[in-house]
Amino acid sequence: MVLNYIWISFFLIAFVIALVKLIVMGDYEVFPAMMDATFSSSKTAFEISLGLTGVLALWLGIMKIGEQGGLVDRLARLLSPVFSRLFPDIPKGHPVTGSIFMNVAANMLGLDNAATPLGLKAMEQMQALNPKKDTASNPMIMFLVLNTSGLTLIPVSILVYRAQLGAAQPTDIFIPLLLATFCSTLAGIIATSIYQRINLFNRTLLLTLGGMCLVVSLIIYGFGKMDREEMNIVSTTTANILLMTIIVGFILAGMRRRVNVYDAFIEGAKEGFSTAIRIIPYLVAILVAIGVFRASGAMDMLIDGIRYAVESCGGNSDFVGALPTALMKPLSGSGARGMMVDAMTTYGADSFVGRLSCIFQGSTDTTFYILAVYFGSVGVRYTRHAVACGLLADLSGVLAAIAICYFFFG
Repeated sequence: MVLNYIWISFFLIAFVIALVKLIVMGDYEVFPAMMDATFSSSKTAFEISLGLTGVLALWLGIMKIGEQGGLVDRLARLLSPVFSRLFPDIPKGHPVTGSIFMNVAANMLGLDNAATPLGLKAMEQMQALNPKKDTASNPMIMFLVLNTSGLTLIPVSILVYRAQLGAAQPTDIFIPLLLATFCSTLAGIIATSIYQRINLFNRTLLLTLGGMCLVVSLIIYGFGKMDREEMNIVSTTTANILLMTIIVGFILAGMRRRVNVYDAFIEGAKEGFSTAIRIIPYLVAILVAIGVFRASGAMDMLIDGIRYAVESCGGNSDFVGALPTALMKPLSGSGARGMMVDAMTTYGADSFVGRLSCIFQGSTDTTFYILAVYFGSVGVRYTRHAVACGLLADLSGVLAAIAICYFFFG
């Protein structure tokens, strides 16, 4: 229901603004631009789905081997003490626990192509446990918020963009980015737990969250001692080794169980193809609405209004130039990436705005895109508190990014 209102709002706000521009300012280009945005966004949505088809087929095929080989079940049993408290509605030892862990691990390593199909597999398994098939369950929402909060330990692509755009030290945003994305994830877990009345003050979860804080601190410390080239090599190599280890490990586990791994892979790959087809309408709907909103000039008006309000209150408005990246990130990953590059090009890669836009890009994820793809893949229409918790995590990440960037670079 929330997505329905948001989707309608994008179109109505864009139409009203375009109409005012036409009548008052004589801007005859705004409506053609909006119509061009509908066609280009529809094409983009289809291309994204088409590009996902092969990746989904690959990873759901690998997951099927892991299921039949018993690795997913073993992983689920290992994680049961933690996940049974964070996802109390999922039966202990259920295979979806392994899928959730692998998705979260892939996101943390910046492996988006692997994370999406693993996440769709987890959604499909949670939907099988869901008594109301058109309504998001509590585990689905918690899982979705973990994805939208964007916890990433190795932001390789952002560092590469900074290097390409002439940053003197591209890795200087690494520690601030990790701190901001961790704040976003922690806020998302807390917000969702409050909605779902999950008790976070128990020994298992406190030790787990404390352990995560320690691991993040050690990673920050270790990478902070590396130069740019060494850091990029270590992070990329580590991610790829882990990814290939998962593939080979699943195949070996299947062979050990005497599973016909080829047939199992084909069975899972077929599911990946059908899933990619199912998400096309949902992607078209959300990306077209975002494209029209941008083309109408509504985003620019919002940014200018925020700058005026901050300056009127006597505040420092240096951060406002980077806000397009933050505002676009929940709507479109590629759009936010474009805003980030534009900010670094306009203000400079080593400027405050350029650095902050990079931290925004890495501190949260594409909330509405993930909502459309993940819920759309299983036919969920009523999202309950998923949007609220996802946006709270995004807001926390944005506020943390601003404060941290002022602390490090202000």
